Amino acid sequence: MDCNEARPLLDANADRELTAPDALHVQQHIDSCDACRRESENLHALSASLRAQPYHRAPDALRARILAALPESDTAAHEPIETPRPAAQPRPKRSGLGNWLNGWLRPQGAMGRPGGGAGTGVTIGQGWLVGLVVALGAVAVGVTMNLHHPAQAGPFADELVESHVRAQMSGHDIDVISTDRHTVKPWFNGRIDYSPPVEDLAANGFPLEGGRLDYIAHQRVAVLVYRYQKHIIDVYVFPEARAGDAGRDAAAGLSMAQTREGYSLAHWNAQGMTWWAVTDAAPDALSGLETALKARLAGGSEQTEGG
Repeated sequence: MDCNEARPLLDANADRELTAPDALHVQQHIDSCDACRRESENLHALSASLRAQPYHRAPDALRARILAALPESDTAAHEPIETPRPAAQPRPKRSGLGNWLNGWLRPQGAMGRPGGGAGTGVTIGQGWLVGLVVALGAVAVGVTMNLHHPAQAGPFADELVESHVRAQMSGHDIDVISTDRHTVKPWFNGRIDYSPPVEDLAANGFPLEGGRLDYIAHQRVAVLVYRYQKHIIDVYVFPEARAGDAGRDAAAGLSMAQTREGYSLAHWNAQGMTWWAVTDAAPDALSGLETALKARLAGGSEQTEGG
């Protein structure tokens, strides 16, 4: 990302309005560009200053002056704004939303009264009605999309992706760096109240890099860090009994590895644990990791090797 791409996103980045992947790309550019870094710092300072200011309600006198300045006749400008009633219009000959709206949006006088003046057009009240109809249509579309994509729109999946991105951005994505499962597994003792299964899958192309602690769904969880070629895979593991409603709802529709915000996610249950994997590699990588890990756990290495 260069300056031309980053500059338009600095405002949204300062207000935390970007998606996790976009925020990562913008931050990487800011770290390497002195000019954009100064601009970003100024925007953060301005945002903090504005948020610290007290909120003042506009006085009624100001509202009255604004209404008086609207392009209406002198008399109409001081009258209460009325919303035309459907009963005042002729009954539509055909049923349906289009005829209903036609009755509301029929050209009228200055204040929405039939024959109320020479001018025609949609009144202020009618304009609000149009906005309401558009908003309701947008809500209906949003609800429909959510019903068709319950897993991909879940906040739990968002939280996992954001956790993975934060770890990569911080440069401190591993608390215990080791390829030895007998080093990584004991490190979690005393830091969480369960013992996560730890396997090295280097023979399957997924070498263990280490582990860390993270905070997901209001609980501390173990994260096993694997590498696949040049990609990092974060595997979040915690007891099945602790999978909250959000996690269960997200997992219900995630029957295979899927992509979200440019990142691949996969979920499975094994050995009484819930497993979630996140990476920027292709979804096939997570499918391979899941298969290898389940095979290793089924082989009983946790019991035969101890630790």
